[in-house]
Amino acid sequence: MGDIDDALDRADAEHITKPPPKTPAAQIRLLLKAEKGSTKAVARRLGISQRQVERYLSGQARHPRPALREALAREVAKEWQPRVRKRARQRAATATGITIETRARFGYTAPIGTTDDPRMRRLTVHLPPEYAHRLFEARSQGAPDPQLRGIVAEGLQEIYFKDGGRRADDLSVEFTGIDYFDVSY
Repeated sequence: MGDIDDALDRADAEHITKPPPKTPAAQIRLLLKAEKGSTKAVARRLGISQRQVERYLSGQARHPRPALREALAREVAKEWQPRVRKRARQRAATATGITIETRARFGYTAPIGTTDDPRMRRLTVHLPPEYAHRLFEARSQGAPDPQLRGIVAEGLQEIYFKDGGRRADDLSVEFTGIDYFDVSY
């Protein structure tokens, strides 16, 4: 996972309405439901044996090791309240758009005589729904982080640097060296 994918996961988590299950048995039951009853698939997702999954379900095992505890938290977060998160993404992609806050290195390709040296900038920019839709669509199709960065760079280029087409027509922005990246919608 990359910076943008992680930021989208964090933004999704902001929309949940109830806390996820806390106990390992309840967490595994949730994953079991998501995997349509396959303990083998749950074991593969968590990186443990199928028998260990069965021990947690029966109550024989109750205290997971730190690595399993982290895997449970990560996988449960992916499966918790999918309809709530989907509605929030759909609203952002059709009506509200997304807000991006980042500190990253921006390089430019511009006409001769202008400054095009890459430099760190801290930006908070609201992107319209079209870019949110493209970003969510690419992510759902399993696009790699460089492709997601390209969509974000294009959005920042058009909205922030070109000011919606009112200036810098020949400017092309390159988005690299991310210090931090956050998304909200």
